[in-house]
Amino acid sequence: MKKNDLLKIKICIVGLGYVGLPLAIEFGKKFNTVGFDISKQRINELKNSYDRTKEIVKKDFQKSKKLEFTNRQKIINNADVIIVTVPTPIKRNKKPDLAPIESACNLIGKNLRKGSTIIFESTVYPGLSEEICVPILERISNLQWKKDFFIGYSPERINPGDSEKKLINITKIVSGDTLKTLNFIDDIYSSIIKAGTYRAESIKIAEAAKVIENTQRDLNIAFMNELSMIFNKMEIDTKKVIDAASTKWNFHSYSPGLVGGHCIGVDPYYLTHKATQIGIKPQIILSGRSINDKMHNFVINNIKKLSKELSININDCNILILGAAFKENCPDLRNSRVWDLYESMSMINNNTKIHDHEANQSELQSLYKKRNIYKDINNIQNVDILIIATPHSQYLDKKFLKSLSTSNVNLIVDIKSALKNTTLKTNKRIWSL
Repeated sequence: MKKNDLLKIKICIVGLGYVGLPLAIEFGKKFNTVGFDISKQRINELKNSYDRTKEIVKKDFQKSKKLEFTNRQKIINNADVIIVTVPTPIKRNKKPDLAPIESACNLIGKNLRKGSTIIFESTVYPGLSEEICVPILERISNLQWKKDFFIGYSPERINPGDSEKKLINITKIVSGDTLKTLNFIDDIYSSIIKAGTYRAESIKIAEAAKVIENTQRDLNIAFMNELSMIFNKMEIDTKKVIDAASTKWNFHSYSPGLVGGHCIGVDPYYLTHKATQIGIKPQIILSGRSINDKMHNFVINNIKKLSKELSININDCNILILGAAFKENCPDLRNSRVWDLYESMSMINNNTKIHDHEANQSELQSLYKKRNIYKDINNIQNVDILIIATPHSQYLDKKFLKSLSTSNVNLIVDIKSALKNTTLKTNKRIWSL
């Protein structure tokens, strides 16, 4: 498609979270773009150039001259391209929760016009776009796939909290249901992605590529978590082992930790779900998931052991957990394994509190209750056990470290060994994975 013709298309982004909003911002610089979300509160915030995810700042909004935000679903009918970026979570039983993406397809189907192209970015298992989404779109719209509308898949690769690896700097996988669709989708994304695109041969290949990216990372971290269990038992410093092994050119360095978030802790279950459907039991993937899902128990068992050694009454002391988000320097509380740690610790100790300056405070209070939120971390008083669960930058700066070194904390649980790269000088007992 000629550049002038391409720039005339209208784009609608459905879902304005960590994935959808950066897309809307970038497309809004060149194309007539509408950002749609069912949340009226979210839309009002974005209209006022406020992003609660902290991924987009005010000046970014000002650069997108062709972007508007709305929760009016009929606006979808005006779009030539509809990009779906809704969450794909899991249920309590670890099965895929397809409600959000099915709901999005229903909504799009009601407002779909002939000739439109729908691009899915949400993480799914191979085949879901064609097997689940297309039938819904056809049924609701009364339009025929590959005749009246077309689909593609371009998996998101957003890395929340990363100031360097932004949308435009990450290679974008693109795929389409026909060669013409693929060329069209490639042209669209190529216009905003500086890192370039990779053309997958089919939608299923693109879906599979995305789901194994996070599954691979999940398994690597599970391996490190298992090593941590072994080395802790042997009283060997896991981080120092990894540092030593990293001197070999082909060693891939990963760190043990609590694996949460809306990607790594979720996506493998989409792949295992599909594998089970086709009669394959994915033993390695599920074993890795089992290790990572239970790491909070390993941390707590070591806290119990150390508390006994230090004569700390684990049931009646003051415990403070720093960081509730699933990763450092990110406000996202979704599927954070810190919650598991907190909940299990609270069953042992009623004096367990939490602090997270990055998180949206209303969301934090809603999840952890106001009475359990610790206020001033630069003046830590009467805390016996300090757990650094998510090492945000503020928990590693000189001001905080100085207050920590002079506090009356008896035990520091530095889960990810973040303190080992700081200037902290203390005689306090420190334990890490």
